[in-house]
Amino acid sequence: MPNTTTISIPMLPLRGLLVFPSMVLHLDVGRDKSVEALEQANAKDSRILLVTQKDLSIDNPGEADVYHVGTVAKIKQMLKLPNGTIRVLVEGLERAEIKEFIDKDSFFEVEMEVLPTEEHADSAEEQALMRKALEAFEQYATASKRISSETIQSVQDIAGADRLADMISSHLPLKVAEKQELLEQFTASERLRKIIDILQKEQEVLGLENQIGQRVKKSMEKTQREYYLREQMRAIQKELGETDGKESEADELREKIQQAKMPEQVQEKAERELRRYEKMPGASAETSVIRTYIEWLVDIPWYEETEDQLDIKRAQRILDEDHYGLEKVKDRVLEHLAVQQLTESVKGPILCLTGPPGVGKTSLARSIARSLDRNFTRMSLGGIRDEAEIRGHRKTYVGAMPGRIIQGMKKAGTVNPVFLLDEIDKMASDFRGDPSSAMLEVLDPEQNNTFEDHYVEEPYDLSKTMFITTANNMNTIPEPLLDRMEVIRIAGYTELEKEGIAKNHLVAKQIKENGLTKGSIQFRQGSLLKLIREYTREAGVRGLEREIAAVCRKAAKLIVMGENKKVVVTPAKIEELLGRPRYRYGRAEEEDQVGAATGLAYTAAGGTTLSIEVSLAKGNGQLQLTGKLGDVMKESAQAAFSYIRSKADEWGVDPDFQEKWDIHIHVPEGATPKDGPSAGITIATALVSALSGRKVKKEVGMTGEITLRGRVLPIGGLKEKSMSAHRAGLTTILIPADNEKDLEDIPESIKKDITFITVKHLDEVLKEALEEKNESS
Repeated sequence: MPNTTTISIPMLPLRGLLVFPSMVLHLDVGRDKSVEALEQANAKDSRILLVTQKDLSIDNPGEADVYHVGTVAKIKQMLKLPNGTIRVLVEGLERAEIKEFIDKDSFFEVEMEVLPTEEHADSAEEQALMRKALEAFEQYATASKRISSETIQSVQDIAGADRLADMISSHLPLKVAEKQELLEQFTASERLRKIIDILQKEQEVLGLENQIGQRVKKSMEKTQREYYLREQMRAIQKELGETDGKESEADELREKIQQAKMPEQVQEKAERELRRYEKMPGASAETSVIRTYIEWLVDIPWYEETEDQLDIKRAQRILDEDHYGLEKVKDRVLEHLAVQQLTESVKGPILCLTGPPGVGKTSLARSIARSLDRNFTRMSLGGIRDEAEIRGHRKTYVGAMPGRIIQGMKKAGTVNPVFLLDEIDKMASDFRGDPSSAMLEVLDPEQNNTFEDHYVEEPYDLSKTMFITTANNMNTIPEPLLDRMEVIRIAGYTELEKEGIAKNHLVAKQIKENGLTKGSIQFRQGSLLKLIREYTREAGVRGLEREIAAVCRKAAKLIVMGENKKVVVTPAKIEELLGRPRYRYGRAEEEDQVGAATGLAYTAAGGTTLSIEVSLAKGNGQLQLTGKLGDVMKESAQAAFSYIRSKADEWGVDPDFQEKWDIHIHVPEGATPKDGPSAGITIATALVSALSGRKVKKEVGMTGEITLRGRVLPIGGLKEKSMSAHRAGLTTILIPADNEKDLEDIPESIKKDITFITVKHLDEVLKEALEEKNESS
């Protein structure tokens, strides 16, 4: 390399720009020091050193803020612009390296060393490198279409390796730091090698850009073509009056999908199915399957919900308006709503309203929905034995559709309705599956946020839904399912409650439904009580409502025939309209009897009374049981029989009665299903009465099971049994001592008319239930 000379020269720092030797370009200069440097250079020999800043944000760069290799340029022209900026035309001459910065306050000055250039390629290697670089540059220029043919021609005419490398470098789309690396390559051969590598990489990038561009262009052309053809088809169909074709259906479905608020993955699936639908022939059987599936996805609520009205006082008012009595049940519902208000979540126990038919379980669920201002939907589970009814059918099946849960959500229209699962105790199972097992996921707050229906095939969130179930008999509900629910028992109504319900709700409802007015029919005092006592015997009020409806129909007939303008319903008029009473009120039995005792049982229809009869006939001790008794009652009879044999002497019974008499125990209403053991002491009392000849008091009813040692065991359903005893006119009830705590649940109106006696042993039962022996006949 020839010797170089160090000279002092003004310096102009450039922001975001680098000038190579042989480049000619305009610069706009505005900084005071930069303007002064231009003035000093122009006044001297018009030469200035152009260097690039490392950081564009620095306004007053120092020694460390600029690169130390730059380009010496000659100032060709200077023009002062109106805004004070100077526009200058410069031409790059040669490379230079800064050796020392000279401290000048008004402008930048440095001592630099000019680096020599090679005008012609001396070696064969440089010639080869020049040719390769020139070839690569021509290919790049052709592919990029950013460089003019005149520029390519001017590059081809360059003879020197230095100048060729610098000219090509000036036209490459490189970052400033990469251009600085080329500027700092002092030998032309090294610069040419680096330029060839850069050009080869750029050609690869351009090739990928062209491929991507072609794909985008094809996609756009295809989309535009499809749009054009679709518009043509739509216009043709419109002219032919065939606007309800498959194409219009697809457009309608597409619009519904866009408008429906669905999770992202569900929307993607709907759009994918729609594309399949569009490609299929209209006559294909699968088109209707896909269309139905898309419509279900669109119609199911995914995010729509109502805002809860968590006003406890308002809820209490609504419950009191809709339901007479049921104070404990309503209190539990209000507690549930209060907790929900505090936690701002519906997670918690699934309420299960259990009780006899007609006590208002379903209407209570409706009232809860109204008090919360939520939508209400109901699903009856009675008789369901196919798991697909809950989880839906697979789409591959003919006539497939979602399960009843998803159908109910669609009907509700929101994700947070009150969902009533009615008659959950009446589900069954067979070879088609076990629906009660499928209900486990639905009623589990920890699992139902990702409930999967076989038809929908996408997780559905049920966690915001308030599920309420109803049942008549808890014994038929599987234990795992029962474990997910909190049972609220509705025992039934007392006479006073029934009369209040009839006055406040049933009479007005039936008058309206039968076309009458309040002025055309009037129920007098005692008439409703006569209907309750002598024409119905139930825990609920459904039968009472039917009897009121029958009275209204009879009255409507009399009014239409002109026999009466107004019908006044009195207790005597009840018998005239409905005939003789169906039930005897006030006495379970007409008189004290030997071998007949009145027991109390709890059935799915509420509490009921059972008359247990025992007859004796000469024989050899055979025990016969009739009345279609269940296994539990048969075992009760056997236990009572064994205990009486062990205590025969104490009760005045012949110790050898089993060798002289055949015993027949009959329960006329034994076919009625009952909940748990409770007939042991009744059977034993009837047996002792028959064998000892002592009469059983007609006003006494009893419930309880006995052991082989005569101990009386506790029972369930005391409230329901007490109500049935009250309906039957019993005045004394014998109950197990362990059930004394349950007396708190008995309504005061029943306690006023019935005496409850607690017993621990069968001896106490017989003492209270049997007449003295000297009074027997």
